[in-house]
Amino acid sequence: MRESGIAIAVFVGCAAAVCAQGLSSSFPRGNSQQAWQNPGLKAVLAKCKAPPAPFAIPVQPASPATTAAPPDPVMPTSTAIPGVIAAGQTWKTVWSWEGNNADGIIAGDKGTVLFANNDANNVMQLDPATGLARIIHADVNTGGAVSRSKNGALFMVSRGLNPAVVQLEPQRKVLASSFRGEPLDCVGGVVNDLSADARGGAYFTISSVGVFYASPQGVISQYGEGVAGANGIILSSDEKILYVTSGPSLFAFDLKADGSLTNQREFAKLRGGMGGDGATIDSQGRVYASTGASVDVFSPSGEFLGSIPGPTMLHGVAFGGPDKKTLYAILFYGGWGTPSARNKVIAIPTLAQGYTGRAK
Repeated sequence: MRESGIAIAVFVGCAAAVCAQGLSSSFPRGNSQQAWQNPGLKAVLAKCKAPPAPFAIPVQPASPATTAAPPDPVMPTSTAIPGVIAAGQTWKTVWSWEGNNADGIIAGDKGTVLFANNDANNVMQLDPATGLARIIHADVNTGGAVSRSKNGALFMVSRGLNPAVVQLEPQRKVLASSFRGEPLDCVGGVVNDLSADARGGAYFTISSVGVFYASPQGVISQYGEGVAGANGIILSSDEKILYVTSGPSLFAFDLKADGSLTNQREFAKLRGGMGGDGATIDSQGRVYASTGASVDVFSPSGEFLGSIPGPTMLHGVAFGGPDKKTLYAILFYGGWGTPSARNKVIAIPTLAQGYTGRAK
């Protein structure tokens, strides 16, 4: 765990050749591993006080279907949601590449977007206007998602062996990597999504486990009951409410002054897809939750306003663009862990404007 932390802390940039802009074809798909894929995990778990249940993502057996490029997903057309999106809008592909699990998309500067790229072990910045991207942080121990706080600090969760919540900017350092005196590997699951707060901490989820907070001092606490399916996570604009997707539900928690969570409640039921994934908010306080086949939209009071239909396996949603009136999402298709695995960043214009006081 310490060796991994030191490696992250001392890597403060990337070589010019790595950082250069390019089309998707100029970047290798990579072969970075999540912790559960790493043979070294067994030795780490052997030292846990209570080793967690095994975790794995099912991988299809080798076949022609898992080696050939899959067909492009069908992009459905929107129906009108007043104040949110006009009828007849269609998702467009702005970036596509090979590999597994690009995730955690957020808005960047000057209309760009940022996302973590698991297999390629980096964080990328994409300019949707040109289709060009560049690596802004490399060697990130299988980065899983990114979040930028109101103060401008960029955070990431790493999903490799010895997972952690890492601050990438302005200074690269491990914020937190242990829970109750043990490495996060001992919690089990996969460190998933995060939302950084203005205090210098970050809320994050662990698949198959629940909701956590890494304080500015690097202390991790767990919250929630019945939220083992916790996935997408996003703070309200005033950072008084935390929204978390978990299976078919969207939960809300109130924040105390010290960042701890209270008053858990079911905020809304998701209507489409296979379960809640990444989420975001707009400037009017509406909440947008990806479901694997749509983006479901809710009022600040939890009223269901409508669904923006999307292709199957849509996840990781965020507003972006120069005026933040474009909704971006990450789309996975093909077979996970096979040569057929593919990802896209897709975009659709909206009437609603994303919250402008924070990257997401």
